[in-house]
Amino acid sequence: MQKYYTRACNFYYGILSKELVKKKLSLPLCGNKNISFDKIEIFSRNKKNVNSKIVDLKKLKFLPKTIKKKVLIDIKKIISKRKIFSQTHIMGILNMTPDSFSDGGKYNKKDKALKRIKEMINGGADIIDVGGESTRPGSKVVPQKDEWTRTKDIIKNFKKKYPKILLSIDTRKSQIMSYSIKNKVDIINDVSCFTFDKESLKTIQNADVFKIVHHMQGTPQTMQNNPKYNHVLLDIYDFFESEIKKLKRIKYSNKLLLDPGIGFGKNLKHNLMLLNKISIFHSLGFPILIGSSRKRFISQISKTFDTKERLGGTLSSVIFTLSQGIQVFRVHNVKEIKQGILIFKELLNKWKKNILVQME
Repeated sequence: MQKYYTRACNFYYGILSKELVKKKLSLPLCGNKNISFDKIEIFSRNKKNVNSKIVDLKKLKFLPKTIKKKVLIDIKKIISKRKIFSQTHIMGILNMTPDSFSDGGKYNKKDKALKRIKEMINGGADIIDVGGESTRPGSKVVPQKDEWTRTKDIIKNFKKKYPKILLSIDTRKSQIMSYSIKNKVDIINDVSCFTFDKESLKTIQNADVFKIVHHMQGTPQTMQNNPKYNHVLLDIYDFFESEIKKLKRIKYSNKLLLDPGIGFGKNLKHNLMLLNKISIFHSLGFPILIGSSRKRFISQISKTFDTKERLGGTLSSVIFTLSQGIQVFRVHNVKEIKQGILIFKELLNKWKKNILVQME
């Protein structure tokens, strides 16, 4: 059986984009007229092969009826405005752990954590993601009591001080999700996609919070042991599609964020394929989150092995995926990433010459 997928491509930005949308020569990406597209890449997949071709929107009428029907459904989702994360959001990382891959032990004391939160918010963070258990490759499971002890003071008091900043809890444990929901957390970020703890789905089913649909092959202990896919881009698309269907049974099923899990059970080739064609996930109709900050693929390319020296690679991956309409970026260096995004947007939105960036 043949299955089809649709990826927006051939993007336009700023003034040019708005003019083209107005003239109906391009379509707005996720309802945002500042970025639009006039071509799509159609993937076709069966048990043996994957093929793709670039098609101009003007030529959709010439597609076979079956393909055209699927593509038009996808395009409707691609151009629909995202209700909450319609604009760029920066998620600042607060690891309250002794062993996270990049900054373990740096912010695991309350006073240091509070100072770090203030720094990230002043630097431009829209979301603070608090975690008390490392999920780096090879990490071990932390007992629930220890994880909650690390994070509870921040979770209990955060919204009192920062009511307008979104709060995210990074946990795989249902009880910590429950405690956090009672303390007005806005986002549940579970890298296992609610499979590590069998009570997780039950815990979130009536909660008015955003749920991050996160992809990971294996577990943190095993995920980098020679990960394999038939086609990483389409396999993860199918995973998202399946999880979205599953989560439709719960209340507030429209409050989802999709995270393809850069570095979670992926090798260099997998990560680059995902970043290069990340816009395929817009056809699922939900905001997309990217967590490429300081990840190993940066050092594999640049040969920079100190995690703190990967800011340049992080910024490059953020800007590249921003140019494909990604809405949420989970990062360590909030201030620097915010600055990079502001400059990039200013260059695109204010420059009055025709700008065409092809991402094919």
